Amino acid sequence: MADQEQEKLLIRLHIYDTDLSVKIPREDEEYYRKSGKLINDIVNSYSKIFKGRKSDKEILYMSLLDIALRYEKESGRNDTAPYHDILTRLTAEIEDTLK
Repeated sequence: MADQEQEKLLIRLHIYDTDLSVKIPREDEEYYRKSGKLINDIVNSYSKIFKGRKSDKEILYMSLLDIALRYEKESGRNDTAPYHDILTRLTAEIEDTLK
């Protein structure tokens, strides 16, 4: 457990109007920083359009929905099940020929 804690890194992210301290795996730092930037970019885009007409909470929820929609669309494009099936069959064939 101590080894896992040593591999953690404490970073500060500024998300919209909040500073967050986050303890993360060292190898994921770039992903966290890029994610924070993406969140800020999307919230800022919605804020430019809706500030004064929608509450901050509504703008944040619209941003969350935007990010979730992007994630769902992307995950649908990355369906690896067909490749997994082909690789499983090829692996079985290769193993059979080696026997």
